[in-house]
Amino acid sequence: MHESGTAISGPFRAPYGRFVVEVLRGQAQVDFLPNALTGVVFTVALFAAGWEYGLYGLIGTAIGTATARGLGVDRSRITAGLEGFNACLVAVACAVFLGPGHLSTALLALAGSALVTVLTGAAGRILAVWELPAFTLPFCLTASALTLAAPGFRRVWHQDAGPAALPSPASGPVSLTLTDLWHAFFANVGQIFFMPQWYVGLIFLAGIFAASRRAGALACVGSVVGTGTAWALGAPAEQVAEGTMGYNAVLVAMALCGVFLAADGWSLAYAVAGAATATAVTPALAALLAPSGGHTFTWPFVLVSLVFLAAAPAFSRLRRTPA
Repeated sequence: MHESGTAISGPFRAPYGRFVVEVLRGQAQVDFLPNALTGVVFTVALFAAGWEYGLYGLIGTAIGTATARGLGVDRSRITAGLEGFNACLVAVACAVFLGPGHLSTALLALAGSALVTVLTGAAGRILAVWELPAFTLPFCLTASALTLAAPGFRRVWHQDAGPAALPSPASGPVSLTLTDLWHAFFANVGQIFFMPQWYVGLIFLAGIFAASRRAGALACVGSVVGTGTAWALGAPAEQVAEGTMGYNAVLVAMALCGVFLAADGWSLAYAVAGAATATAVTPALAALLAPSGGHTFTWPFVLVSLVFLAAAPAFSRLRRTPA
């Protein structure tokens, strides 16, 4: 979601080479980084979680990027990878929540990866009125529609029971062991791509640091804040350890300090507050969506970041970064 310094040079200036770089940058833009090397590392992380997820991620990003090219989206956005990250998440979400080994899942992932390009354009134009980015809103809308509708189609839903459930109070131990803590630290990063394995999160974090030490440090800050907030509020240790409570905090921390707001002490404090808020909001959205069988995806990140960015001009201590 960041596009400075994205010129393509060297052997990758050839048409196919440019497309490869655009796809890899699309992978990396899930974490706001227009860096092809980071995209490579992210792809490795997805394949480490399962070859199906790596394949879905790459193909989804390629479809989204190709659709944007075909529709004539501004070239600078495509070059920066800004037309690929929502498609990447849509495809991976289809694989995770609908099962990667079904033809129907693959077809839905392809269709969703193309459709999300249209939603990206629509959301971008609407939110531009308030000078706000679309973040992963197009992905959230597309993935929510696909997963909510899936149980209504027998050729799409391949599980015995539907996903809908009534919200229930949190249960289970809340005390975190040392293993829980370091698992959560890395899993919070991996869960941005819906991957709960700590070692996958470690690879993703390495990819972030490969592009920017500041971005990597902020991802770490967000992970710590997410874990600390979840523990302080009494979230079940199992949920904290698998990263489902803290991944939105990672994205909020990165977005509000250095990406959309100039990095300084004030924006860091603002980002920490936003990360804690996103963690607290996560169970609320989960409870809201559970009866219909929906998933939280990155809704907490999107909603909290939009509110905090919309409020930022009211605070003279905060400075927006250049568009």
